[in-house]
Amino acid sequence: MTSTPLISVILPVFNSESYVREAVESVLSQTYKPVQLICINDGSSDNSLAILKSFGDKIILIDSAENCGIAQSRNKGVEVASGEFVAFMDADDIWKEQKLSVQMEQFVKDPELGASFSHMKCFLSPELSEEVKRTRYCPPGVLPGYISAAVLIKMSVFKKVGGFNPKWRVGEFVDWSARAKSIGVSFAIVPDVFLLRRIHGSNTGVTERPSQTDYLKIVREALERKRNQK
Repeated sequence: MTSTPLISVILPVFNSESYVREAVESVLSQTYKPVQLICINDGSSDNSLAILKSFGDKIILIDSAENCGIAQSRNKGVEVASGEFVAFMDADDIWKEQKLSVQMEQFVKDPELGASFSHMKCFLSPELSEEVKRTRYCPPGVLPGYISAAVLIKMSVFKKVGGFNPKWRVGEFVDWSARAKSIGVSFAIVPDVFLLRRIHGSNTGVTERPSQTDYLKIVREALERKRNQK
C-alpha cells in the first residue's frame, strides 16, 4: 500500500436532483486526499445529469441512458476506478468530512483489514411536510453503519469477492457482505458517526417495495453457501 493511496468513490444517481449536489460536495470536501469520484447517471429523467455536469472535471461522469439499477451502476463505476480502495456513496446521503481519513487510519493500524465501516445517523429531509414526516420511520440515535454508504474496502478484496449481483433490486450490499464473510474477509467499524442517512419521500425502501422479498432470497442463498462449505 502506498503512503497515500487513491480512494475511488462510486456514486450512482437516479432522479436525485434535490439531493445529489450535497452528496457530491460532501465527497469532494473530504480531508483525505487523493479521492477519485465516479458518478453514474443511471437514466435519470430529472435535472440530475445537468447537476453532475456542473462539477466539470472534479468528477468522472458515466452517463447511462438506460436505468440499470444500483448494483449494475456500481459495477460500472468499479470497472473504471483506479484506486487501491473503493467506497460507495448514495446520491441522497451526506458524509462528514473526516470519514475517509479516519477509516484509512484503521487500515494503517490493521494491514489485514478488508473493509471498514462507520457509524451513521438518520435524519428526516428538511423539505418534507409534517404529514409526510409522520409516514416515514427515522431510527433515533446512532447506529452501526453496516451499509454500502458507510464502507471503505480494499479494491483487491472487493474484486476477490466479486461485484454486486444485478439481479437484486434491493439488498445488493447485504448479498455482497454475506459473500465477503463466507470467504473470511475481515470487517471493522470506527466508533464515530461519519454518515448522515437521509430519510425522504423516495428512498429505495419505498420505491422498490415490490422487491423487498429480495432480502429473504439473499438470506436463503447465504445459508445455502454456508451449508455447502461444511
